[in-house]
Amino acid sequence: MRVLVTGAAGRIGGYLRARLPRPDRTLRLLDITTPDAVGEHEEAITADVTDLDAMVAACADVDAVVHLGGQSGEAPWEEILATNIHGTYVAFEAARRAGVGRVVFASSNHAAGFHPATDPVPDDLPTRPDTYYGVSKVTGEALGSLYHDRYGLDVVCLRIGTCSDTPPNARGLATWLSPDDCGRLVEASLTCRAPGFRVVWGVSANTRRRWSLAGAHEIGYRPQDDAEVFAAQVGDRTADTDGYVGGEFAGPSFDTPA
Repeated sequence: MRVLVTGAAGRIGGYLRARLPRPDRTLRLLDITTPDAVGEHEEAITADVTDLDAMVAACADVDAVVHLGGQSGEAPWEEILATNIHGTYVAFEAARRAGVGRVVFASSNHAAGFHPATDPVPDDLPTRPDTYYGVSKVTGEALGSLYHDRYGLDVVCLRIGTCSDTPPNARGLATWLSPDDCGRLVEASLTCRAPGFRVVWGVSANTRRRWSLAGAHEIGYRPQDDAEVFAAQVGDRTADTDGYVGGEFAGPSFDTPA
């Protein structure tokens, strides 16, 4: 099995490089920055996700694409449009042209960020983006739906929470996705049988979790980590925006993108 990982030089790409390798799998790592070192069962490609010809070539002989490439937070509209929206179209179109059967799309909780964070938040929560970044993730989910229905691609969209080594704040005690669970979630997305088109939450088994894991369980994801072990060091100080799915992204500091 060969898996193309776009945005492989980013934080989540690094997590996956350490957790997805198997003897029967090659990771093809694509980014605008060439990795410092390429390990066993790895290949490296330096390319931009907005370059359709380069992406089609990168998808050759690939079984699945894990699309992480793009801006990882809010940015001016022109930047979001070019990298996150057009780049995601390119990823799906390249996969289609190359005959790739499955795309795992790194969506975000910010695709539904202006919804109240009531318990439980279902997997099929309608889109309600909190930023231009959130709009780009809504667009990516819509593209995934189109490419599944029209072309038959299997597409799993992961509405990722707070994916970091440790939860950064009190909100993160509910939304944290540990690096190990991130690996488990992507592994399940790659290996589950015929997922069709799905949108699932990317979150660990946190004691304070509000987001449903029902859909992720259906594809075989079994989280093992709980942010509660970090509660003492994070503290319980909450922000006014913690009542939204998107947290601070739903707050006034994001009114004017930098």
